Order: sequence, then structure tokens, then C-alpha cells
Amino acid sequence: MILFRWLAAALAVLVAGCGGMKIDDYEGTAPAFRPEAYFAGQTRAWGFFQDRFGTIRREFTVDITGTVDGDTLVLDEDFTYADGERATRVWTIRHIGDGVYEGTAADVVGTARGRAVGRAMNWVYEFDLPRGDSTLRVTMDDWMFLQDDEVMLNRTTVRKFGIKLGEVVIFFRKLPKEAALAGGRETFAELLQHAAE
Repeated sequence: MILFRWLAAALAVLVAGCGGMKIDDYEGTAPAFRPEAYFAGQTRAWGFFQDRFGTIRREFTVDITGTVDGDTLVLDEDFTYADGERATRVWTIRHIGDGVYEGTAADVVGTARGRAVGRAMNWVYEFDLPRGDSTLRVTMDDWMFLQDDEVMLNRTTVRKFGIKLGEVVIFFRKLPKEAALAGGRETFAELLQHAAE
């Protein structure tokens, strides 16, 4: 039942949208989200990309290993898509003070920069989105919402020239050490099915 409530909250985020929000609206909310604390160790995520017409185009799972060294967090992300495609991404994220973070990755253009306030974090950056043999440069407006010590919800609006192309919705769950060692993956659809049982 707890997992079902988390998933219901994720769907509420999907329906509500993030367009009118400001990061300072989350001042004083709890629990406080700090990426270097939440992502240290092993995390698993389930997500999908939904186009601007509401059609889910891709589903994926991500296994994430987070390593913290001083004020720097390195996220090693291993993606598995529903069609069997695999991909990796390595984020290097630095806390530069007052809740401000900077992040770089191979497919991020320049440096992502944003703020964490209360239980939320928002950053905006340009991203080279793979499209066949080429890439499409898009803008990612990325919001994260910590629910408790284990669960975090993520909603990203994808735009090109200010036009909304779609959204990415991701449900993150921090893994205890024994679960991380056991491995195993579920699709987002399987996660929803199990939560409803």
C-alpha cells in the first residue's frame, strides 16, 4: 500500500505539471532534498517519456551508483529501455553552496545549474537528445521532489525553441545494500502492476 501511495503521488505530479512553480515556493518544506545525501550508494529508477500529445513513447529502468567525494557527487547511470537498448551516463555534480548545484555529463551542453530548496530541486540545461544517427539539442526543465528517505519523484519538460516536445517522468527508489547486490529489473509497467496487487 505504501508503494501504491508513492505511485499515486507520481501520477499526481504528472497531471499537475510544473510550469507555474518557482523553486522558492518550497522554502521550509521537508524532508530536505540534497542530491549528495540521497544518491550516495545505490538507487533504482523507473521512467517513461511522454510526447506532447500524451503518448508514452519509451519506458526505461535505471540503476544508479552514487559516489561522494567532498562536495562532488558522481552518478554512474545504467539505462535499460523496454526495447532492450542499453545506455550509460555519468553525471558529475558539485554543491557550490547555498543550495546551488552545478552538473556536467557527456550529453549535457555546458553546465547544468540549479537550486535545491526544501524538498525540491530545479535545474535547466541544454541536452543533446539522440535521434537515430544524429542528435537534437533540446532544453530540459528538470524538477525533483523528495518524498521520504527512499523515494524521489522527477518530472522534466523537454522543449525545442520554446515548444514543448514532451515530458520525462521518473520514480526513484533508494535501495538497501542487500537489494542492490541482488540485482534484477522491472519495467515501469511491471512496477505499477505489482503496486496495485
